[in-house]
Amino acid sequence: MHRSDRSRTHAVPPLLLTPEQAADALGVGRTYVYALIRDQRLRSVTIGRSRRIPYTSLLAYVAHLEQLAADTA
Repeated sequence: MHRSDRSRTHAVPPLLLTPEQAADALGVGRTYVYALIRDQRLRSVTIGRSRRIPYTSLLAYVAHLEQLAADTA
């Protein structure tokens, strides 16, 4: 990697988030995120002993919430 490549700052969102990061992104508590995972409303993966939530899973969950809101409006 060239020095100029390292000095560039690209804002790349993380592909996998911890439950705490996912909770912050959704504006909910960590316990609620674990409940969403348990109820299979939020997909997650394991890496070793760690639980991670794909960024795309958060987007899909929010899109689902938006659809529910539109259907009830």
